[in-house]
Amino acid sequence: MSGSHDNSGSRRRTFLKGSIGAVGLTSLAGCFENSSTSGGNGGSVPGEDGEMIMTTSSETTAAYSMSQVIANAVSQNSDLEVQARPSEGTNANIGRLQRDQSDISYIQNWTASKVANGEDPFGDLDYTPYQVFHLYDLAWFLCTANDDWTSIADIGSGDRISPTPSGSGTAEMLEYALSFVTEGYERVSIDYGSQGGAMSEGRLDAGAGTFINGSVEPGWLQQMKGTVGLRLLQWPDDAVSELEEDPAVIMNSVDTTGLDNYEYAPDTLNTPGLSYNFVVRDDFSGETLKTFLNTLWEQREGLGEENALLGSMAEGDHWMKNSYTTLPFHPAAAEFYQEKGVWNDEYEVGE
Repeated sequence: MSGSHDNSGSRRRTFLKGSIGAVGLTSLAGCFENSSTSGGNGGSVPGEDGEMIMTTSSETTAAYSMSQVIANAVSQNSDLEVQARPSEGTNANIGRLQRDQSDISYIQNWTASKVANGEDPFGDLDYTPYQVFHLYDLAWFLCTANDDWTSIADIGSGDRISPTPSGSGTAEMLEYALSFVTEGYERVSIDYGSQGGAMSEGRLDAGAGTFINGSVEPGWLQQMKGTVGLRLLQWPDDAVSELEEDPAVIMNSVDTTGLDNYEYAPDTLNTPGLSYNFVVRDDFSGETLKTFLNTLWEQREGLGEENALLGSMAEGDHWMKNSYTTLPFHPAAAEFYQEKGVWNDEYEVGE
């Protein structure tokens, strides 16, 4: 990392290391407005009627498929009625909770930090998202077809970089991580499935890739490997050290030795990622949430049979994996994990 980066004060942001309490976020405006009149609860406690709407992302995503399995497992084995519905993604889910259009939604650590800091568009929330359980992790990295490139430090002035398409929830996090190493690149926006073609045509120097839970390759990444000789770019050691100290970023160490058909890959790829956890509003019914969690826990062994990505939920420690220090846990969830012996005192319990 260049020494000038630390003094620039440009794109580096300060995040809260502690958590926000249940009080301190006021009425919502902007794209989340009119929440007080648009909800369907009529002033009752959210979830008290035993009905829950679960949102993750769009219908084509792995997260939505996972949410369908979870919703069915709880609905078929309890008195609760849980419906999985598609959503625009993590930022939109905060607004859906606000408008009573969702009862339990997933977000990721980058969004959680913005909420905790009151950053736009979350500066005027009138509720606090409380954590419930962990879903999965995405280790994001940059990759290239350029010969001899092995490091993020190889990116130079004018190189065309697409750290996911503009507007995606991941883009801001990757751009932030890139700023620890370089800011001289040309920002371009290319869809995931088009990156391989753009590299082969010389229109893209580096694009984005991801490993689900540290090992599973999405189809579009496999397609890239079939189009070009793909090389995984390592973050420099000094940048890794700084990013590991940043509460807004989760650094991953991915063992690539079992992955095939990469032109270059370090044995251990150190790269930033996102942790996706479910949250509810701070006023969500504790009784309903305990029923939801108990039912899902009882069914956890069979979840992986319905969706392989849910197999890790059979392990109790997975439910609190990579939780956020920036948001508290719902008291009912904290009590549940204490009863199961997997609670971590590092995290705060909401009021």
